[in-house]
Amino acid sequence: MTITTSAPPSRSTPVALARGFLTGAVIGGSLAALVVGVVVEKVPLFIGGLGLPIVYGLLLLLAGAPRRAREAEVVPRTALAVIESLRAIGGETSDVPVRFDLTVVPDDEPAYRVGITQDINLVDLPDYRPRGVLVVKYPPDRPWRVTIVKRPTPEWEERAAGAQLDSAPESTMVTEPSEGRSTGFVRLFGLLLAAAAVVFLFRVDLFEQQDSAASPAPTVTSTWSTTVVSSGTGTVSLGPDQSFLDDGELRKAINSLTEGKDPRQAITVFAQERVLSVVFSPSGTKAPQFDPLSLPYERFPALVKEAETTLGVHSPTSWQITADHLAGSLTIRVGVTGPEGSASLEANGEGQVVRRAPAR
Repeated sequence: MTITTSAPPSRSTPVALARGFLTGAVIGGSLAALVVGVVVEKVPLFIGGLGLPIVYGLLLLLAGAPRRAREAEVVPRTALAVIESLRAIGGETSDVPVRFDLTVVPDDEPAYRVGITQDINLVDLPDYRPRGVLVVKYPPDRPWRVTIVKRPTPEWEERAAGAQLDSAPESTMVTEPSEGRSTGFVRLFGLLLAAAAVVFLFRVDLFEQQDSAASPAPTVTSTWSTTVVSSGTGTVSLGPDQSFLDDGELRKAINSLTEGKDPRQAITVFAQERVLSVVFSPSGTKAPQFDPLSLPYERFPALVKEAETTLGVHSPTSWQITADHLAGSLTIRVGVTGPEGSASLEANGEGQVVRRAPAR
């Protein structure tokens, strides 16, 4: 099998289009049935809105059984891979989801890049470092479904211990084929059509309810903030008119996650435009950790600005900041993405830039 480095083809086949339309219709029809059922006080309609997605999901499960059986018969390939980067992205148990950027080096095919997310136990987390060599496996017909082999055979373990692998360019990134724009369009069309059909069928009851229970329209505010703290993670979400690049917003959010609690160490801090997430370290763990209050949050807006203007991404569409201790010392990574590609820079614990990776 030859791995193509171009964008994967979309899957806008007639079957995919039909499935997309039905999926949209089920979503739109069930949501509309739930809302209309509550408004007009029709219990059967409400129950139908609840049951329709369940029945549709069971039908999809049964219809996909032959395909899953065929995929299960495919013998996976084993290969070596080198870790380009990694970051923990959440988790409340001893297994933490970690996002890996890997270069996979098959024995008889060109090397390629792939991004995967896999749960790693906190005890094993220090064993994974950038430029470390792993043993992975993947189906030959789906090279994007890479899985890290945590307990390889002695032969592969010996090969990984002595291997020196080069990085593949980002242009060789392999991803799962997308559904295509046409599939998304027919799904949206099915959703709107089904929702409109439910509303049309019960329009008389709806208009009667509106006439008999007229009430002033609620006031909607576009500035809000939500804070969720659990045993292992803390998340702060901002409203559509706010940003974590606003003056003092990051520091205030971190304080809200740690206020009134014993000092807690963090495994990673992850920030985007309106979402801040902290993965706290469970007590007693030996995983690399740091004090989340020690980060130079006042430097973050300037770091994002530098990444957006000096790394070759002229029209950035998104940014993200990750702080962790996984690479040996506290590292702050700032990534930006735009039409020109992705670029990043790294800063130390004081917010001073130490490495740049321009867009290619």
